[in-house]
Amino acid sequence: MGGPRAPLVLPIFPLPDVTFFPHTLLPLHVFEARYRAMVMDVLARDRRLAVVKLRPGYEATYAGKPPVHEVAGAGEIVSWERLATGRYNILLKGDCRVRLESEKPSDTLYRVVAAQRLDDVSPRTDVGALLARIRGACERLLKALDRPANLLDTALAEGQPAGAIADRIAAAVLPDAALRQELLETLDVTRRLDRLAAALDDLVRELLGGRG
Repeated sequence: MGGPRAPLVLPIFPLPDVTFFPHTLLPLHVFEARYRAMVMDVLARDRRLAVVKLRPGYEATYAGKPPVHEVAGAGEIVSWERLATGRYNILLKGDCRVRLESEKPSDTLYRVVAAQRLDDVSPRTDVGALLARIRGACERLLKALDRPANLLDTALAEGQPAGAIADRIAAAVLPDAALRQELLETLDVTRRLDRLAAALDDLVRELLGGRG
């Protein structure tokens, strides 16, 4: 292991209920002037930014620097379209979790932070049973929603890290923003899978009106 990694310097895009997980794609429509400026600058640089969830009560200071969660998702803009209005449609590809360490002084309309990359804590025991439980719950969920049975096949595919499966399923399926943020903050993959499996079971039970 080397020494501590140099912090990443990233612009942040604070949003109310959006969670940006690694291993996922996130489409966004960018219309506010400060974030249009951010996208323009980011595209001219390395295309990297962080999406962070605003804390409750952000409305009072939204125009300034409202409080945000410490853990965010970082990634890069992999495709973009600038509309005639100056707005953007962008597609972000999630790369890693980051912890926001400090806000940098900036002469831009948007905020820039120093952040530390966060790595998954890999399972120390076999998580096959948890993954099987998650796959089973997804199967029941799709059936309850009358959606195609293969809809989540890519997210659930064998051969990828267990943490990536947890992230992809959480992003695709879980409606609760606070729970998604909790899973984003859970670096221990076994705990993340366990929490996800319980949440999926609850969701299925809710949809089946207690019959699940």
